[in-house]
Parts: sequence; structure tokens; C-alpha cells
Amino acid sequence: MSVNYKKLWKLLIDRDMKKKDLIAATGLSTVTVAKLAKNQNVTTDVLVRICTALGCNVGDIMDILPESCGEGTALPALYAAETARQ
Repeated sequence: MSVNYKKLWKLLIDRDMKKKDLIAATGLSTVTVAKLAKNQNVTTDVLVRICTALGCNVGDIMDILPESCGEGTALPALYAAETARQ
């Protein structure tokens, strides 16, 4: 599984905030914000600090994306089963 923080960047744009504003509001380091920009994994503490500062939930700032397995676009069985229940 991989993560995507596009929702975070859209939320910042909607609130007329820049990355430096996010750093000031959360106390995050520039290295951590760079990890977010590269869709790399960060700790749950980082996610909580962002959500607290922005008044939102984790689902408002990130998506968890399934990785393809095998050939084509086959989804992992667990993800496919979860999707089918919805």
C-alpha cells in the first residue's frame, strides 16, 4: 500500500496556506514536509499534528492507495473484499 497526500495540498490551497504556514502551525520540520510532498510515510504523530492544526480528520488529508499485484490492475484480495462490501 502507498499513501497520497494530494488532499492535504488541496486543503492548504483552499485555505490560502503555503507549506511554510503548515510548518508554523504544526511545528513540523522541513524534512517532514518534504516527505509529505514526496508521498512518503510519516508517523501518526505527524498526521495528528496536521489534523489538529487544520481542524480535520486523517481522511481529509490523505488517501491510502492499493498497489497492483501480479499482472494488470488486480487489487489485493483484502482491498477488493472491502470495496465489495461498500
